[in-house]
Amino acid sequence: MRLLTLGVSAAALMMAGAASAEEGMWTFDNFPISRANQQMGTSIDQAWLDRVRLSSVRLTTGCSAGFVSGEGLIFTNQHCIRTCVQNLSTPQVQYNETGFTPRSRDEEQRCQGMQAEVLIDISDVTEQMRTAGAGLDGQAFTRARDAEAARIEAEACEGRDELRCQVVSLYRGGQFMLYTFRKYEDVRLAFAPEEIASSFGGDLDNFSFPRYALDGAFLRAYENGQPAVTPNHFRWNPSAPQPDQPVFVSGTPGATQRLLTQAQLYTIRDITMPMDQILSSELRGRLIRFAEESDENRFIAATALYGVENNFKRFTGRMRALIDADFMGRRQAAEDEFRARVRADQALVNEVGDPWAALEAIQPVYAQLYPAASMLDQRAGGGSALFSHALTLVRAAQELPRASAERLPEFADSRLPLLRQRLFAATPVYASLNEIQLSWWLSKTREVLTVDDERVRAILGRESPEAMAARLASGSRLGDPDYRRALFEGGMAAIEASDDPMIQFVLRIEPILRTVRTEWQERVQAPTDQASERLARARFAVYGTDIYPDATGTLRLSYGRVEGWTYDGRTVEPRTFFSGLFERATGAPPFNVAPRIEAARERIDMNAVVNMSVSTDTIGGSSGSPAINAAGEIIGANFDSTVLTQRNAYGYDINVNRSVIVTAQVMTEALRNIYDMPHLLEELGVDHGN
Repeated sequence: MRLLTLGVSAAALMMAGAASAEEGMWTFDNFPISRANQQMGTSIDQAWLDRVRLSSVRLTTGCSAGFVSGEGLIFTNQHCIRTCVQNLSTPQVQYNETGFTPRSRDEEQRCQGMQAEVLIDISDVTEQMRTAGAGLDGQAFTRARDAEAARIEAEACEGRDELRCQVVSLYRGGQFMLYTFRKYEDVRLAFAPEEIASSFGGDLDNFSFPRYALDGAFLRAYENGQPAVTPNHFRWNPSAPQPDQPVFVSGTPGATQRLLTQAQLYTIRDITMPMDQILSSELRGRLIRFAEESDENRFIAATALYGVENNFKRFTGRMRALIDADFMGRRQAAEDEFRARVRADQALVNEVGDPWAALEAIQPVYAQLYPAASMLDQRAGGGSALFSHALTLVRAAQELPRASAERLPEFADSRLPLLRQRLFAATPVYASLNEIQLSWWLSKTREVLTVDDERVRAILGRESPEAMAARLASGSRLGDPDYRRALFEGGMAAIEASDDPMIQFVLRIEPILRTVRTEWQERVQAPTDQASERLARARFAVYGTDIYPDATGTLRLSYGRVEGWTYDGRTVEPRTFFSGLFERATGAPPFNVAPRIEAARERIDMNAVVNMSVSTDTIGGSSGSPAINAAGEIIGANFDSTVLTQRNAYGYDINVNRSVIVTAQVMTEALRNIYDMPHLLEELGVDHGN
């Protein structure tokens, strides 16, 4: 086990320029093969990278996964498919309590609204995107860029229904790439353990280690009603991972902010995060109270509450980093060094100017506009599915008559297939939960923006938040996918003729929401993007191409080792075993052993590795990411990281950054000796005998 100390020079590399140690969420077209081989003692090559990329899966629900057979079988986390499990369940049949264990493929059930995607091609479109925005400012700049992205995407995927094309921004606008995905629209649930097993330890153990969570699940991609043919897939390796073993993690980490300036981070620390955490804590309290009222409410609220609690704990960890004087001091030293190197190159100064000053000047505007942008755009509706459906339908009616390049980007032709799939998915919508979410959003909007804000008065009129939420949630028919389809296909005439209270409410307030969104783009997003592009050019000039971009929900590869850590005088070993689960159990939630695991106790190999900590560079969105050995075999799936790792959003620290992996070994043990799933074991190429 290594115990390292990062000095200022290492921090400068980590936070401003070239990567060091196991740091980096690398894109597949710029992965440092030689460096990784030298540090890990491996011998991977471009062919290895291609196989890994083509075996890796992005789930449109926000998680990662990997193909593990030639017949469309996908391995991911249980918490990545918990919404699917919830949607397939009823208050009478709750698969989150019993597990979902189909005896054959005929019993696998579709996860409505979920799509699986494989990245098959990457091409550079930086010049086209830069040319589109040249000489423009504000909203004109944003619209020109959006229009060009829509054109590129439509042209690349024209006539190819099996593909999805997306222009992605990397390096905060320093580079634009066209990603082409092979998509699978029919994804079915093939196995999921009960939630007691997958989240043993509950919120207390979340973002912690040691862990004893069976957080694994299997999906299957289908085409034309048959299992998809997937020749590119990971070989399943059920062997016990060993300490110091090299591990690669391939997945789609959501978002990091390592390339932000200190001024931008101070805004997050002082403005964004305090407000967000206060709001989230109240929503958490309302959901807990709702769940405690009945068993049915507990079932209805489970997924929403899980998401709120997970994010609250994640951002608590990030706040620790932002108030850590040493951590922020190292970031400041890195920025000072970067700026000094730019100032020393007059030609570079002439080219990029002072992007730090430009970004700093935007921060007061950000602080001024953020409350409204948060409440009336970014979190509008408070998570209510009914509100979300209504906003999609109203805006679709407004946008679709326009040319694709002139629409809001989410309604471009290239993005409509996935939008339709999600909108028309036959997923349950609970009016009672929607009422809680709407009431919270409306009341907090009034509180944050104040009673006298003209937008608040226009939204609420003379109704209280509680009365309005009850009326909208109880009276809406938008839980019916057939009704949503009829409104979508009927266009604005159908929207305006609808007597659905949620449709009429959103139709009335949409101009308010759009104005807030437009002002944010005009005064914050566009100038931030322009200054960030100049900063990216400076970074390339100073540090070259030996750097990785911030995570953006795009496919990345990181590497590290199976290892623990020492912090604050405490040493943590890198592996946990089944025997430890029973030792940790108390018999009371959240440390109660799942009944099926308890019943199989005598058959279970107590030396099987359940979870392991790995020094790979991951973050939220990496859940479900295949953990791969040097041979390209899957040995587990990333499902968590430690609280200390949450500073990973702003910088990698090898002393404490650890991903938490559920192992292929424990999943094999579960399929064989707990859940009796011989057909999956056979498909994975594993002996299913006892």
